Amino acid sequence: MSVLLPMLATAGTHVPASEEWRHEVKWDGVRAIGHVARAASADRAAGAVTLTSRNGNRITGAWPELLEPPAGADDIVVDGEIIALNERGVPDFRVLAERIHVRKQTVVARLAERVPATYMVFDLLRQGGEDLTGLPLVERRKRLEQLDLGGSGWQVPATYDDGAMLHQATRSQGLEGIVSKRQDSTYRPGERTSHWLKFAHRHRGSFVIGGWRPQTGGTHLASLLVGQPTRDGLLYRGRVGSGIGVKQSRLLAGLVAPLTRTASPFADEVPRVDARGTTWTEPVLVVDVDTHGVGYDRLRQPSFQGVRDDLTPDDLLGEA
Repeated sequence: MSVLLPMLATAGTHVPASEEWRHEVKWDGVRAIGHVARAASADRAAGAVTLTSRNGNRITGAWPELLEPPAGADDIVVDGEIIALNERGVPDFRVLAERIHVRKQTVVARLAERVPATYMVFDLLRQGGEDLTGLPLVERRKRLEQLDLGGSGWQVPATYDDGAMLHQATRSQGLEGIVSKRQDSTYRPGERTSHWLKFAHRHRGSFVIGGWRPQTGGTHLASLLVGQPTRDGLLYRGRVGSGIGVKQSRLLAGLVAPLTRTASPFADEVPRVDARGTTWTEPVLVVDVDTHGVGYDRLRQPSFQGVRDDLTPDDLLGEA
């Protein structure tokens, strides 16, 4: 089986409003190409499902609950995202993270039973021996929606004609974002194209510095440990390194220098991997941080945005 790499989207600036575009939820999971074989080969049986990652590695063994082929599927290749829901009922990559590198089948089976995955299939690339990548997206979607996915762990997610509405709805629901695709776009394996645009939500919040860590093998401030003030104390929310360049590092180092303390200011436990090498500080400085998603105990892909001289930790108590 030749390895097919997925087509990639370009980061967009404005959600397209014309009828030439359709819009989908941007799923927070594991991108995967799925192949249902027609005939047996040296490494798989007829009708077997094979899954490969966005870099071409075979990941079939990690997802046993997705290997029941859809009814009537015959020599198809699809593109989609493997997702699982967190305790809030929202797709969350971190729920899947521990499964990605597990190879022991007993462990895989236990994880699959505890948090079952779903394969959200959003494109059809081959069907019955016919290569569909040269067809426009509107035609590929039409054929995809005609497939019978009953009895499998696969689903075809909806598309929308109102991108602005979907963008706002996914933001309010704490989803990762949206992808906008031209109706006439052909599928270009392994390429990043402006015919597909992605719009990932970033959420900004204010947090209190509780410590800092230097760069590996160095002494310059490279990341901050931040928390959220609550009535139960300062609760740890994560480590922020992105967005801290040379200028920001120098500024922050000067601000935290007189605030050093011997013990953690956080009311809850800081993971050992974050606490190692940390210099603790008095929890008095407030910073703004951009992050993906809302309502999580830990910040997701956080990025430092600046110091808030106009806010104190007490000002944040009502946000907990």
